Amino acid sequence: MYGWASRAHEVMAKLLILLTISFSAIAAVAASGSTGESHRFSRNLSPKSMGLKKEKFSHFHFYLHDIVSGTKPTAVEVAEAALSNKSATLFGMVTVIDDPLTVGPEPSSKLVGRAQGIYASASQEEIALLMVMNFAFMEGKYNGSNLSVLGRNTIFSKVREMPIVGGSGLFRFARGYAQAKTHTLDPKKRDAVIEYNVYVFHY
Repeated sequence: MYGWASRAHEVMAKLLILLTISFSAIAAVAASGSTGESHRFSRNLSPKSMGLKKEKFSHFHFYLHDIVSGTKPTAVEVAEAALSNKSATLFGMVTVIDDPLTVGPEPSSKLVGRAQGIYASASQEEIALLMVMNFAFMEGKYNGSNLSVLGRNTIFSKVREMPIVGGSGLFRFARGYAQAKTHTLDPKKRDAVIEYNVYVFHY
């Protein structure tokens, strides 16, 4: 009798273990399924679901004032390599900018935004800058919207072209290009006024 009881206990213990494993597996699958639904990595969307309507093509014209001299410069050198001052192209020099953008070339002209970012001398053969900056607009309906520029600027070329790689606000999904042309340059002070024509697709 005691032998039968012992055998029965063994069978019940094995059944309990199997049931526990089965319920754990079911719970894990259920949890995995619910997590997959609520934390999906990617999905397809229609542009309308994001409030995106017809794509526009716009042209913007303004002047950038890059001021190195004086007590309130808008372009400040923040880093350089050991050889930068010995280099004819200032290779390795990095400058941070907060340059005014105006309607006309005069400093007193109406302010429409600021160019904020970094440019760095990135060539040992010619003066060519790597431009990483945002056009942060503050005029009219574009106030608070930005266009992002990432490109190469050979500053002594007559016209330089740089890509518009994105934007925010009214410039979400922006793409296009910016053309830069030197309006004035003071070789002693290194202050410059640059004319910009920007062509951009956006929503």
